[in-house]
This record gives sequence, structure tokens and C-alpha cells, in this order.
Amino acid sequence: MTGRLSVVGLGPGNTKQLTPEADAIVSGAQVLFGYGPYLDRVAARPGQRRQPSDNRQELQRAEQALTAAAAGETVAIVSGGDPGVFGMAAAVCEALDRGPPAWRNVELAIVPGISAMLAVAARVGAPLGHDFCAISLSDNLKPWEVVEQRLGAAATAGFVIALYNPISRARPWQLERAFASLAAILPGTTPVIFGRAVGRQDERIAITQLSAAQSNAADMATCIIVGSAETRLIERPGGGPLVYTPRGSARAIS
Repeated sequence: MTGRLSVVGLGPGNTKQLTPEADAIVSGAQVLFGYGPYLDRVAARPGQRRQPSDNRQELQRAEQALTAAAAGETVAIVSGGDPGVFGMAAAVCEALDRGPPAWRNVELAIVPGISAMLAVAARVGAPLGHDFCAISLSDNLKPWEVVEQRLGAAATAGFVIALYNPISRARPWQLERAFASLAAILPGTTPVIFGRAVGRQDERIAITQLSAAQSNAADMATCIIVGSAETRLIERPGGGPLVYTPRGSARAIS
């Protein structure tokens, strides 16, 4: 008899933003797998086992979870934000694609969560109100040249860009290069939003312009939204500005 594997999005970190479906599945799992800090967000339950692992062990984590589910256990892998947005859902599918035929008999569920870019956008207005894309600045699994090509294509096409995995101790220079690449295409006045740990106690939101954006304003807990040439700010007396991208576009792509 095979078990069940659920890949669960925990949202950006605030328990109020955890969906009832995700909470129920995590509560009912016999064993939980996940990156250690993500598992720490989940309340400990009697009899439930935990298997924490490092943040660069996604494929091994997926393989271990599939093995446990194939043996008949009810398993959940937790993932920050939404598991399908630079999360564990792709790693599980990749492991399933490469793995033994028995794993394909496992009942699999992908449980969505609020992604970081949605949480950041909601804090400042509607910067994702028109066409947008998400790009990871990590070059661990793809060459940096590919990252720069995608940044240039997205900026040229007029997309608002959500930047994930912007900087780390192992990748200290990529964000500065990304800002330089975008500044060669977009106006210096383009709004840039830094959203760190949205919904948690150490939340920090900062709005600046592309010409003034600094890489040291971000860490791995930060999601950055870079506006398009049409993204606008609405100043409000006594409150922070609203950032939005108009729903229509008058800009023609040459």
C-alpha cells in the first residue's frame, strides 16, 4: 500500500496567511520534511516526525519524502510561499521523473500558498496590476548569462519583474549586476520595492528608485519588485506611497 505526499505552501510566514487546507494537511501528516527554518514555522504535534535538511538539498529531500510515501506513510513537504514558485513542487516532480516506477503510484497533492511577491505587492498597492514575471537571481542551477538574458528580455518587453533569491553569502554580486542590467533599459525613476520577511515580526518594506537601488538593502529573506517604465507612485499625506502599474498599456514594443 502506498501513502500520500503533499507539497505544502506555508505562505510568507504569518500564520494568518496560512490557508486552512495547508494547515489541515500539515497537522495530519505522520512525517514532515523541509528546510529547517520552514519546519520551525510549524507547531510541533505529538507523534509527528520531522526531517529537516539544508536549503540546497531540495532533490534529496524530495527523494526521501517520496520513499516514505511509497512505504505507506502520510507525508508532507513544507515550502515557503507557494511550493510551485521556486519551491519544492518542481523538485518533487523532478525526483518523480527520474525515480523508480513505484514512486508514480504515490498519491500526490500540491497545496498552494501565498507567494512572497504577492505578499510584498499587497503591502504597497498594486505593482503587479499589469503583466509581470518572476525571475530567480540564483545561478546555482543555471548560468548567470541566462539570468541576464531573461532580465533584459523582461525589461524590454515591459514586464514588472519580481526578483527571488536576490543575494546570499555565496552569491554576493549578482543583485548589483542585475540592477545594472535593468538600469541600462529602464528609466532611473522606475520604482523598486524591497520586501523583507513580509508578515513576520522583522518585516521591512522600502521603496526606492532603480537609480538608487543598493544590493546591501536585501538578503535571502527579501523579495524585490522592479516596476516597468509605466509603474507609478501615488504620494499620500501622512502615509506611505502607493505603487501601482496601470492595467492598460500605451507603450508599443519596437
